[in-house]
Amino acid sequence: MNATAGAETTDHARCWPCNRQSRVTAFLLVAISLLNADAAFAYRPFDGTDAAVAEPGEMEIEFQPAGVLSSNGQRTLVAPATVLNFGLVKNWEAVFEGRLETPLSPSGPTAFTDGGAFLKGVLRPGVLQDQPGPSIATEFGALLPDSTGNSRFGATVAAIISQRWDWGTAHLNIAGALTRQQHPDLFTGIILEGPYKWTVRPVAEFFYEEEFGQARTFSALIGAIWQVKDNLSFDVGFRHAVVNGTGVNEVRAGLTVGFPLRLLSGPLHK
Repeated sequence: MNATAGAETTDHARCWPCNRQSRVTAFLLVAISLLNADAAFAYRPFDGTDAAVAEPGEMEIEFQPAGVLSSNGQRTLVAPATVLNFGLVKNWEAVFEGRLETPLSPSGPTAFTDGGAFLKGVLRPGVLQDQPGPSIATEFGALLPDSTGNSRFGATVAAIISQRWDWGTAHLNIAGALTRQQHPDLFTGIILEGPYKWTVRPVAEFFYEEEFGQARTFSALIGAIWQVKDNLSFDVGFRHAVVNGTGVNEVRAGLTVGFPLRLLSGPLHK
């Protein structure tokens, strides 16, 4: 999940190497997965996440080819932003995440930001696992240093509760972190979705984040998810935040896809 995730003060986002070859690799992975996919349950376009994980032997990709972030006259291209989820054993997955940011106005060098490596596990199987009651999960791990600035390793731990009703689904996220600048941080957010059976469902997310002694963020996102099939969805979202009194706007658009790691889990099945 992207807890501690105001993009302007963020310390928890998604990890990808910083060169042209890595971008080509990302597009190839997505193309292959579209041809050879199973179910995917990762969560774009949010900063938080849901209480579900990839099945053992499966991989899920959350991929944003390009997004735009603007604040205080500065526009930044976010391209790409990527999350890789690997199903390890039942109810547990590994998560690797990060993104590249390129200042546009004024222009500047591309930087790798918001990298992280985490474990996510379902503590109580519930409605997201086709069982009664809420689903409860945790996610914890290391925040990787950014490629620029005074950045060091950090750490984060989160609790996630998901519940689904006929009218929609809600996901509560609460996370604590030691940021890359070695400051304590608290993130609290909620994701709201329209009815799960709708092919296109409206979504929203609201969160509050406090990086103690440094920054205070209030954020709201509205958007939609188009569930093409169980293994493929497209998303779009517009986010407005206020950080220490300064407005921040962000446009997000991407996709989520899942497929089995057949080379790792056994021979191909015909």
